[in-house]
Amino acid sequence: MAASSIERGTLAVLLAAGAGTRFIGPTHKLHAMVRGRQVSAWALQALLEASVGPVLIVEGATPIQLPPDLSKAALISIETWGAPTHVHNPRWLSGLASSVQCAVAHAQSLQMENIVFGLADQPCVTAQSWRDVAHASAPLAVATYAGKRGNPVKVHAELWAQLPSTGDEGARNLLRVHHQLVQEVACSGSALDVDTVEDLARAEALLTEYQAT
Repeated sequence: MAASSIERGTLAVLLAAGAGTRFIGPTHKLHAMVRGRQVSAWALQALLEASVGPVLIVEGATPIQLPPDLSKAALISIETWGAPTHVHNPRWLSGLASSVQCAVAHAQSLQMENIVFGLADQPCVTAQSWRDVAHASAPLAVATYAGKRGNPVKVHAELWAQLPSTGDEGARNLLRVHHQLVQEVACSGSALDVDTVEDLARAEALLTEYQAT
């Protein structure tokens, strides 16, 4: 049974609209295979396994499908929160900010309190990272990896109006302007972006290492 609207305080958002032009390969980078799964499938499964709330996938250049081999934890999350909602961003070519605004509009329609944003081209972000950032008490929370900020990022509803509406930036400036409101959350895993074929090889090595431990 899906969770009631009262429980739905956090919207978990996977931003997946970019063109991926730096990736020189036979497919869009989100569909590139790494350890037997698409890049986006790793990211989506981690988000689902975190089970922090209903999931929104913001698409643009290419559609994102649910992988056929979801883990038991991911399937339980879908049972709890419902299947992910897919939204096409018609302005995806204008940059990341337009996808952020798609997410804000959807969260407002559901009367959410928080949005947790992550990227579909980061296959090494763990479910625990999503969970820890989502559960942080501060109005702004950001994952850190070896002291460096990355994704996911949590933004409370009171700050959504200050998220960018144009350009190719997400919440970075918001975190800078309201630094006193930010909680940094130390996370395991990696916020490696798969932008190139070389990045794909790095992701392969990292995922192999994580699965061996």
